[in-house]
Amino acid sequence: MATHYRQACDYLTQLTQARSIETLTHDLAAKSIAPAAKVPGGARISAEAIDRRWQLLDASDQARANLLDAQTEAQMQRYERNIENFIGTVKLPIGIAGPLRVNGLFAQGDYYVPLATTEAALVASYSRGAQLISEVGGCTAMLLNEGVSRAPGFAFRNLEEVGKFMLWAIAQQTAFKQIAESTTRHGKLTDMRITVEGNHVYLDFQFTTGDAAGQNMVTIATQAVCDYIRAESPIAPQYAFVEANLSGDKKASAQSFLSVRGKKVTAEVTLPAELVKKRLRSTPEQMVNYWRMSAIGGTLAGTIGVQGHYANGLAALFIACGQDAACVAESAIGVTRFEVTETGALYAAVTLPNLIVGTVGGGTSLPSQQACLEILGLAGAGHAKAFAEVCAALLLSGELSIIGAMCSDEFARAHQRLARGRKAESSAGEQP
Repeated sequence: MATHYRQACDYLTQLTQARSIETLTHDLAAKSIAPAAKVPGGARISAEAIDRRWQLLDASDQARANLLDAQTEAQMQRYERNIENFIGTVKLPIGIAGPLRVNGLFAQGDYYVPLATTEAALVASYSRGAQLISEVGGCTAMLLNEGVSRAPGFAFRNLEEVGKFMLWAIAQQTAFKQIAESTTRHGKLTDMRITVEGNHVYLDFQFTTGDAAGQNMVTIATQAVCDYIRAESPIAPQYAFVEANLSGDKKASAQSFLSVRGKKVTAEVTLPAELVKKRLRSTPEQMVNYWRMSAIGGTLAGTIGVQGHYANGLAALFIACGQDAACVAESAIGVTRFEVTETGALYAAVTLPNLIVGTVGGGTSLPSQQACLEILGLAGAGHAKAFAEVCAALLLSGELSIIGAMCSDEFARAHQRLARGRKAESSAGEQP
C-alpha cells in the first residue's frame, strides 16, 4: 500500500496547482449544514414510495424511464425481498455461450450458458472454448465437496477462561446441531473447528445448505447458536460477534483455497493436437509454455491459486443467474493446469474450491435471473450440484480460449475488432 515519494510529490503538486491549501482544507473538512433528505419507504415497494424516491433525485425523465420501464413496474413486487429503496432495474446485455457438453456426476448434456456482461469479446471467447470442448465429446466434471462456514468469535479475560469454554463447547455439539438446524429446513451443521488466538476463540461452523448458496441460512443458524452460548455457557464471554472474519466470506483466502467453501468442483478435458491447431491456432506445447510462464507470474504477484480469468466467466454467469455477485471475490480462485500427454495431446483441468452458488433463494427467483436458469435447465430445487459443475466447465472453456488467444497473438486483435468495431478476418473470440 506504499506510494513512491516521487509519485506522492507529483500528485501533491497537481493538487496545489489547481487549488490553494486553504481551499483543499475547506473541501476536506466536515460540513455543518444539514444533510439531504433521507430516502423514504425502506423495503416497501409501491408506486407511491417509488415516486417519492425519484422526487429526491436530480434525474431526467429519460433516466427514470430507462430504469423504471413498464415491465419493471409490472413486476416490481417480485423484487421486494431482494432490495431496499427500490427505484428500478438495470439492464445488461445477455449472450449465450455454447453448446457446452458436460459429463458430470450431476450435470449431463449440452448447455447453452447465459452470460450477462458489458465486455465485448467475452461471450465470443467462452463460446469458442465451449464449442471446442463439445467437439471432443465434452469435459468431465465432478463435485468433490460441499460446505458453507460461519465463524463467530468470543473474547474472554484470559486463557484459563478460554480452556474452560472450549471444554464446555466441545461437549455441546449435539445441542449446537439441534439449535442450528431448527432455523432451517435445508441446512445441516456438519462440523465445528476451533481456533484459539490468545484470549479469543473462533468457532468455525460448517454447514451444508441444500440447493441454496446459503449465506443467509448459515448466518441465521449461527446466530441462534450464539444466543444459546450467551445464555448457557458457564464461562460468559466478555463480548462476541456472529462472524469474526475467519470464514473467508466474500474474500479470497488461503484457508478456503486449501479446504472448501461452498462447492468444490473440478473439470478436465483432453484435446488432440490437430484440434488445438485448427481451433486455437496454437500447439499443446505452446499452450503449456504459456501456462507455465503465467503460473510463475501469478506466484510472483502473490495470487491465491493459479488461473487466467475465472472472474470474467463467473461474474457474467452470476449476474445472469441471480447469484450473489460479491461472492465472485472468493469463488474466482483456484488452479488451472495444462500438460502435454504422452500422445502429444493437450490435457487441461480446472479446480475451484470456493463456488458459492445455488438454484433456489437469493436472486434466483427474480424474473430475468430465473429465465436464465431455465435456459440452462437448472432452475429450482435439485439443481445446485449440476450448476456448480457447469460453472467449472464454463471456466475451463474460458481458460482454453484465452490462453489460445495469447499463444496465437489474437488476444488484442479480438478486443480491437469486437470492442471497437474494427474488421478482422478472424479473432480469438470466434471460430474460423
